[in-house]
Amino acid sequence: MLQTVATRVRSLPPIVVVLGLYALSRLVSSAWLGGLFALATAQGWDFASYRRDPSFASFSGSWDASFYRTIAQQGYPTELPLDADGNVEVNPWAFLPVFPGLVRGVATVLGVDLAGNAFFAIGLVVATIAGGGAAVLLHRIVAETVGSESALWAVTLFCFGPTAFVLQVAYAESLMLLLVFAALLMMIRRRYLLMIPFGVVAAFTRPGVLALALGLAVTAIVRLVREGRGFRRRERVSVVVAGLLISAAGLAWPLIADAVTGRSGAYLDTELSWWVGFVGRRHFAPLTPWFVMATTFLGWAGAVLVVTVLAATAWFLGRRSTRALGVEVWSYSAAYVLYLVAVFLPQQSLPRLLMPLAPVLGHPTIAASPRLRRTLLGLGIALQPVAVVLLWFVGYP
Repeated sequence: MLQTVATRVRSLPPIVVVLGLYALSRLVSSAWLGGLFALATAQGWDFASYRRDPSFASFSGSWDASFYRTIAQQGYPTELPLDADGNVEVNPWAFLPVFPGLVRGVATVLGVDLAGNAFFAIGLVVATIAGGGAAVLLHRIVAETVGSESALWAVTLFCFGPTAFVLQVAYAESLMLLLVFAALLMMIRRRYLLMIPFGVVAAFTRPGVLALALGLAVTAIVRLVREGRGFRRRERVSVVVAGLLISAAGLAWPLIADAVTGRSGAYLDTELSWWVGFVGRRHFAPLTPWFVMATTFLGWAGAVLVVTVLAATAWFLGRRSTRALGVEVWSYSAAYVLYLVAVFLPQQSLPRLLMPLAPVLGHPTIAASPRLRRTLLGLGIALQPVAVVLLWFVGYP
């Protein structure tokens, strides 16, 4: 019976299988989110993110989504909010405009007022559709680098992972994944100029697109060393143009924030305002946030822990089996890890910020071990409700 079902599934077009898996995974995530929302409502639990008009839509749009709604309704403030000491407080400039702009555009077409919970409902639909597109592109990335079987398992683990519910909440994550995976696929296919529209739009969707530009630069260097004159001049020019334009887009938002608010460092000061609740008021220095966070809570042991994690990550990335994913996936993944270590203060949002590393789920070790695959899948499904409780009732997603 199971073999017959498996045979029929394999005979279907890959896109049908991927979208079927994605739809099934959304049912699982919806069951966890909806079940816990119903339980919390019935039992009178306190929600971490207060809503005057609680509903499942607003529950799916906790915390960050409220800032996206403000942007969609009012745009960005021209003056930054300050505390009594003149320090910048949390405000919408930490969030980029593509996702709220898209939701606003859909609402305009539908003739829907974004007041109340309409933004959260439309944002949920937009995010879910984008997540499906990201799953399809992830399958193509892995299939074109290490094969179709690994690709199917990579998509399965991605869709059913511990934070897979993020693919259907009113956040920009799934849209960012769609755009970055599209750009990465173009890199793999050596269609470098076609990376530009995806990379530029991604730069105004969520931070992190500079990793794509760095990955492209590393890929170009590797190709130049390996191929020499075989790396044609037209391709070299395409790489340079794509890299420069994506990098410029990735660096543009802080300049825009400065220009609109009239305050130098407006974006950086806004980002640092989120650090205050964890490590107090700090100045930013690249490559230090992980150490700052760890030593604040664990002292010198925290620094040892960070070094251990970074060493383990470097070992993993340096393995021949990891490099088998292809220079494009490897270089992008390494660059994205570097980005997180360089600028991000690790806290409760770290798991969802690791989702752009999903192409690594095509790793040959996972494909070669049925037990490992089943274990990862089971853990992903089982940990989703734990993550929902921690992020919706204890902290923020």
